[in-house]
Amino acid sequence: MIGTPIGNPRDISPRALDVIRSAAVVACEDTRRTGRLLADHGIVRPMVSYFDHNEERRSRELLARLAEGDDIALVSDAGTPAISDPGFRLVRAALDAGVNVVAIPGPSALTAALSIAGLPTDRFVFEGFLPAHTTSRRNVLSGLQRERRTMVFFEPARRLGETIAAMAAIFGGDREAAIVREMTKTYEETARGTLAELTERYGKENALGEVTIVVAGASEESPSASAEDRITVEELRAAGLSLKDAAALVARLTGTGRREVYQKALRKADRDRAEREPE
Repeated sequence: MIGTPIGNPRDISPRALDVIRSAAVVACEDTRRTGRLLADHGIVRPMVSYFDHNEERRSRELLARLAEGDDIALVSDAGTPAISDPGFRLVRAALDAGVNVVAIPGPSALTAALSIAGLPTDRFVFEGFLPAHTTSRRNVLSGLQRERRTMVFFEPARRLGETIAAMAAIFGGDREAAIVREMTKTYEETARGTLAELTERYGKENALGEVTIVVAGASEESPSASAEDRITVEELRAAGLSLKDAAALVARLTGTGRREVYQKALRKADRDRAEREPE
């Protein structure tokens, strides 16, 4: 199990390169991507694909090679295999078959982001990727509302704005967080602030690249409140969303009817406008 760079190809250990050179075959998520990494280091080895959709079948094939005495180097596209990446099935099958499994430590987006977030690191919980479906994502976050440990998440850049808004709604806008993007690459960036501040930022701009989110755990004084109490249409509009889009997002986050939220926001906007107008 070999940790590979999460961006910069030089972030691979000499030991990892030695093991890859000596392996009978390299199992990897994407043979093209791993092929480029090997080429950067002047290595040519046989490769086979090993990813989510062929993991069960390929594990049987690789286990047969292990039984014949072959050494297999397993890598993921980036970071450590089996950590939100394929690998668990093969490791479990190898151990059940009495095959020795060795870790060659290397880069990890999880620990790299945690180390620079500026949040407590003595105790933390890794949640990996959140569900893509809005309701499922909200349910997972609601279950973490009282989590006292620092929380680490992976998230596709395209969903970052909506996910941060959901976290602000459920955890509270004043909860501290850090968003680490494109680690070890040319355009590496870390954005730190409260969830409300980060919601405002990523409601206005589209994030690109690989994203890791680190969120502070709940404090003893953290109040218990529903998502509807934690975020409002007005806050999302201040972050750049239209009234229609803000109402739709609050409806999804809170489980309230979209029309109900929209009409309530319209009435409040009318009241606010009437209060501002001179008599």
